[in-house]
Amino acid sequence: MSEWITLPLAELMTFREGPGVLAKDFHAQGVPLIRLAGLKEGAGLLKGCNFLDPELVSTRWSQFRLALGEVLLSSSASLGEVATVDHAAVGAVPYTGIIGFRARDGRLCQRFIPFVLTAPTFKRQIQAMGVGSVMRHFGPSHLRQMNVSIPPINDQEGIADVLGALDDKVAANTKLVALLSENLEASFTSIVREPESFVAFSDLATVTKGVSYRSVDLVDSRTALVTLKSFDRTGGYSARGLKDYAGPYKPVQQIHPGEIVVAQTDLTQAAEVVGRAIRVPASRNHETLVASLDLAIVRPVTGVPVEFILGLMLQGRFRTHCKSRTSGTTVLHLASAAIPTFSAPRVSAVVQQHYASVALPMLEMSDSLTSESEALSATRDALFPALMSGKLRVRDAEKVLEGVL
Repeated sequence: MSEWITLPLAELMTFREGPGVLAKDFHAQGVPLIRLAGLKEGAGLLKGCNFLDPELVSTRWSQFRLALGEVLLSSSASLGEVATVDHAAVGAVPYTGIIGFRARDGRLCQRFIPFVLTAPTFKRQIQAMGVGSVMRHFGPSHLRQMNVSIPPINDQEGIADVLGALDDKVAANTKLVALLSENLEASFTSIVREPESFVAFSDLATVTKGVSYRSVDLVDSRTALVTLKSFDRTGGYSARGLKDYAGPYKPVQQIHPGEIVVAQTDLTQAAEVVGRAIRVPASRNHETLVASLDLAIVRPVTGVPVEFILGLMLQGRFRTHCKSRTSGTTVLHLASAAIPTFSAPRVSAVVQQHYASVALPMLEMSDSLTSESEALSATRDALFPALMSGKLRVRDAEKVLEGVL
């Protein structure tokens, strides 16, 4: 750490907050206006964006247009979300509440900035300076009061290489899992033709609600709750959503590897999660998984393949059915009868087994990729604070990666 130096953030980086744009200036197409949803982990920067008239951008907001590699930081609501501008977002404009960062000179590696902005020391400064009771925020004036610590430029590049390699591999796995999910949906449509009749979903599967838990039970344990955060933004499963849990639960509320859970609530008014189904793989760090109250476990009745049930629930018609049966203002809740009353296609056992035989290899590959990403993320989480505090040398971190990548 002796080679590291601490300097004012403003001495090392230039930064600019996006402009305030009125809703009347939104268009159906044009220059993307990046919103906070695009900075969420696993989301593309253009997710949830609005669009602006190109001529208006050139006359009023051209100075805000984003460059490749520029680093974005959320400064309102969900403080501290960080993303890097990729080719798809070049030329877009960030909305107010999003700040873009660039290295001021050769003392700072541009690729190192995301790690500076997510380091524990910087996050503590964000939380300390964030203002507001309902919606916390900070801005450029606060950034000018902050300091950051950096190592020599060669070490910055080395840290960016090490952590970036892990991030890139996890991102590649996530994209492949999303592609497998798309293939599962397409295969279902191809194999399960338009039916002549339908049956109630309750004839094919049972639905079990998750456990209601207390915060005092969220302590270190080999048992974990599967939560809403286990639904990642690409539609798959995320091990980061697990919460250690030491409280009571019923045997039927335990989730076994390969079983299906469905989101029963949603914190977004766009209903992005409610009614979504995911397959839960085995956990690397926990012996037992339990569904939280926000989820329901869906289990096929005897003779029906679980792969067929999942394929059925991945269809858009199922999600539409669930979305139309939600209620609530701040938090959306799925009606208890929503899943059982879904009209499922009447399909022969032969067709069900055919789809299951096609789907199973893809699901097993998805489980393997998810498990690998969980291990890679754990490695990154262990290396990150050690590298960013100077306690671990880059060359030692590279040796760790030799056995991982």
